[in-house]
Amino acid sequence: MTTPERFRRRFPIFEKKVFLNSCSKGALSDDVEKAYGTYLDSWRRDGSPWEDWVEMLERTRAVFASFIGCSADEIAVSYCASTAAAGLVSALSFEGTRDRIAIGDFEFPTLVHNLLAQEKRGASVVRVRAEANRLAAESYANELDERVRLVPVAHVCFRNGYRQDIEAVVRCAKAVGALTLIDDYQSTGTRPLDVKALQCDFLVTGTLKYLLGSSGLGFLYVRRELIDELEPLVTGWFGQEKPFDFDIERATYHASARRFETGTPPVPNLYAGFAGIELLGQLDPVTVQAHLEALASRLIDGAKRRGFTMLTPEEPERRGPLVVLACHDSQRIVEALARENIVVSARGEGIRVSFHYYNLHDDIDALFQVLDSHADSMAPLLRAGCVANISCSSAFGLALRSTSSLRKAVFIRINRRHHALPAHKMTSRFAQRITVTVH
Repeated sequence: MTTPERFRRRFPIFEKKVFLNSCSKGALSDDVEKAYGTYLDSWRRDGSPWEDWVEMLERTRAVFASFIGCSADEIAVSYCASTAAAGLVSALSFEGTRDRIAIGDFEFPTLVHNLLAQEKRGASVVRVRAEANRLAAESYANELDERVRLVPVAHVCFRNGYRQDIEAVVRCAKAVGALTLIDDYQSTGTRPLDVKALQCDFLVTGTLKYLLGSSGLGFLYVRRELIDELEPLVTGWFGQEKPFDFDIERATYHASARRFETGTPPVPNLYAGFAGIELLGQLDPVTVQAHLEALASRLIDGAKRRGFTMLTPEEPERRGPLVVLACHDSQRIVEALARENIVVSARGEGIRVSFHYYNLHDDIDALFQVLDSHADSMAPLLRAGCVANISCSSAFGLALRSTSSLRKAVFIRINRRHHALPAHKMTSRFAQRITVTVH
């Protein structure tokens, strides 16, 4: 079994940087760089070897299908998740009584913008609201009924790393006859994934993050039983039964999920994507998951000792491969880390630290060395209406550093009971972890 240390050697960036930003873009491996060279060689040598390039399309489709546990005929290859989602939702009908789309607060704009556009086609949007940086399956269940056509679910929230209970949400949707669309982009490649066991109807993802490929390559899974009844309005010649017949007299959808494809495939990105997925295929996904959970736990434990505020749940079962630490000025902290050759990203009022199998404990130690010199910025200013899960000592310190209005009172939830207290009375006699809502 390849160890993280050996795996890391295939990624040249670690020779000069601490890379902790796989949720934005996976690191470039020697394998993927070589794959780009193979494509360029074919173009330079043969000019237009379309037979070879179409074969690479099919090889990439097949290797991804195997990776998520389905058949190649259930996979459409696209340029990105947005394009894949656009084709899919264009095939759904929102006529009649089943016209609703239930959209949760943790979705990435990729899906939401496509779904909101369906209001022009008669769809009605129902919002599923999060509470205290969490979105329970019960919140979906409360909004679902026989009027809901589609339930999109982001497996991992890009803003805070919360991992939704997609199995439970799928069960809730099935109970009322609604279709489910899983956005797995922030998770694919970090844990085992079996779409047949999950029993979702659709899934979108892509290669630029944890699948270690490039941007410009996405995938759509469509459950086999649904393919024949779905006819996308967004289409193209590669979505046809016989694209190389160049027929302009009729549109004949492909019998497989290929009907959701559009124009000429992104050939260079196929080479890169295939190489990335093949590279991940050398690893045991259970081992990858365990390694990433250990890294996240190490980061969380270190943050807790320092009194930092986390926007990501502590429980491994409710978090993905990323952890978000709250701070006053996230962009300034990201820039300070970059000056020390540490790569993370800013999201809202936090810095987002994301892991892959190539990351080590030393990366976290290097991160804290820099954050310790900016400790005064590593906590949010509490404002009216905000919610944070923090230690009592941190809450007290935050109140002292925040606006004078906080001196009046905060609302504290301890063991599911609520207490209104003056800020200056928050002491360590309370539970170690509390939820604070400022009024």
